[in-house]
Amino acid sequence: MNSIRLVRTLTKCMSVRPYSMAPCEILELLEAGYQKLADSDSKSLLKKHLTKPIFDKLKTKVTPSYCSTLLDCIQSGLCNLDSNVGIYAPDPEAYQTFAEIFDPIINDYHKGFGKGAKHPASCFGYGADFPDLDPEQKFILSTRVRCGRSIQDFPFNPCLSEDDYRKLECMITKVLSTLCNEHAGKYYPLAGMEKDVQQKLIDKHYLFKEGDRFLQAANASRFWPTGRGIFINRARTFLVWVNEEDHIRIISMERGGDLGRVYERMIIGLESLAYSLKFSSDSRLGNLTFCPTNLGTTIRASVHIKLPHLGKDRAKLEEMAKKHNLQVRGTSGEHTEAKDGVYDISNTRRMGLTEYQAVGEMHKGISALIEAECQECCKK
Repeated sequence: MNSIRLVRTLTKCMSVRPYSMAPCEILELLEAGYQKLADSDSKSLLKKHLTKPIFDKLKTKVTPSYCSTLLDCIQSGLCNLDSNVGIYAPDPEAYQTFAEIFDPIINDYHKGFGKGAKHPASCFGYGADFPDLDPEQKFILSTRVRCGRSIQDFPFNPCLSEDDYRKLECMITKVLSTLCNEHAGKYYPLAGMEKDVQQKLIDKHYLFKEGDRFLQAANASRFWPTGRGIFINRARTFLVWVNEEDHIRIISMERGGDLGRVYERMIIGLESLAYSLKFSSDSRLGNLTFCPTNLGTTIRASVHIKLPHLGKDRAKLEEMAKKHNLQVRGTSGEHTEAKDGVYDISNTRRMGLTEYQAVGEMHKGISALIEAECQECCKK
C-alpha cells in the first residue's frame, strides 16, 4: 500500500521532477538505510530523533511542488554515520512536509527553538554600534561575517536541474553587476576557470571547493561546476558564492578586528541584492536554507584570534566560549588543530534572535575572551 501511494504521487509530479529510481527502490533504500542507522553507534541528531514511528509516518511522503522524499532529506546522514546533524532540506517545502523530523532536530541544534517558537523579523541595526575589538591588532588576525540566502521559487541543490543552475547564476550575476562603490567587483564562473587560479583562490580562503562528502551524498554537487562561481570586489573584502551550498553566500571580511565595519559591509551588500532578488523565507523559521543549522538569521560571524594562554586548556577555553554562545574551532575550521595558538571562533545562535543581537553576542563574547587572555598573560 505504501509503495502504491508513493507511485501515484510521484507519477503525478513526474513532469516537475523526473526520478531516476522507482518508488519501490526508494522505499527499499530507506528501509535498509534506517536499519543501518538504527544499528550504528552514530551520534548524529538524525539518529537521535528519527524514531521508527516517525520514520514509518514519513517514508512515503513527498513535497507538493518538487516531489522530494524522505530519502532526499536524510541520505547524507545515512551514508555518513559520523555526521553531526545528518539531514538537509532538498526544497523549501521539506521543512513542512517532514516537520516531524526537522522540528525536533532544529529544536535540539538551535537550543530551545521548539515547535511553538517563532523567529523574529530581521533587524540588522548598524555596524557602527560595534567598535573595533582589537585596535592595536595584538590578538585578532581577521574578521569575517557571512550569511546565506535562497532564491524564491527555486528548490535547493538536490532538486535543481542543470538548466536551473544556469538560470540562477544568470539572475544572481545580473544583480551583482550593478553593485557599486566598495562592493563593485567581478564575477568568476567556476566553469572554465583554470586550475591554478582556482587553487590560489581556495588557498586564500576566498573560494569553496568541490568534494565535500556530506554535500555529495545529499546530491548537492550534481552538474558541477555548472552554475557555480564567485564574485569578488576590488579590495577582496566582499565575496558572494553562487550555488555552492545555498544559492547565495554573502561574505564580508578583512584583516584585524573591526567587526562593526565588516558587518556593515555585509548588510549593505545583502540589502543591495535583496532590492532585486526575492529570497525564500518562512514566518516561523526565518530565512530558509539547505542545511537546518543555518536557518533564521543565517549569520555566522567569526574571527581568527590568537589565544596562546587560554588555549593551553582547550576544555576551559571552550567552556568559557560556550557561556557567551560562541563555538571554538581550529585554525582551519571544524575538526582541525589550532596552529600557533590561533583559533576560529564564531557565534552559535542563529535562530530566535535578530541579526543585530547575534553579532552583539559575538562582539561581547570576543571582548571577554581577549580580557581573559590578557589576565592569563599577566599571571606568567
